[in-house]
Amino acid sequence: MSGAPMTAIVARGEGGGGSAARLLILLVEDEPADAHLLRVALSESRVDAEVEHVVDGREALEYLRRQGGRFLLARRPDLILLDLNMPRMDGREFLAEVRDDQSLRSIPVVVLSTSAVERDVLAAHRLGAAGYIVKTADVGAFIDEIRRLAEHWSHEAILAHNGKRTAAAVDATETRK
Repeated sequence: MSGAPMTAIVARGEGGGGSAARLLILLVEDEPADAHLLRVALSESRVDAEVEHVVDGREALEYLRRQGGRFLLARRPDLILLDLNMPRMDGREFLAEVRDDQSLRSIPVVVLSTSAVERDVLAAHRLGAAGYIVKTADVGAFIDEIRRLAEHWSHEAILAHNGKRTAAAVDATETRK
């Protein structure tokens, strides 16, 4: 496969480091320039985030299902950022697959698209997207939008991680009784 390298890109903002829960984002984006811009936006945010990058929906499903040697150790992301228009398997097909997979449907997916057409936004939401961001030509506005998105989902991830720790502590206490 000729996908993106799976080395983690860590984007730490000035206020980030030290959070017990680093936001793990799976970026599904075939355009290198857009992927780079997203990394810049995250690095300028106050969010402690790690980005795993794949280039299409098929590769994203392989990552999420830990298929193939490259993805055997893949971690479940806290958030998926998804481009709609990609080769092999586009974002719409990917959303449908995720929605229909019981083990994946709880992962929030936010669509990144150049289309602001209401029909596209509604279709993405019908397919299960948790959000929709229009890739604008205004780089500053796009960076601000990604920063807000990352801060929101980072907060959600912290709550989810804390909930898992709380549940594990309760289980451990019950086991000791």
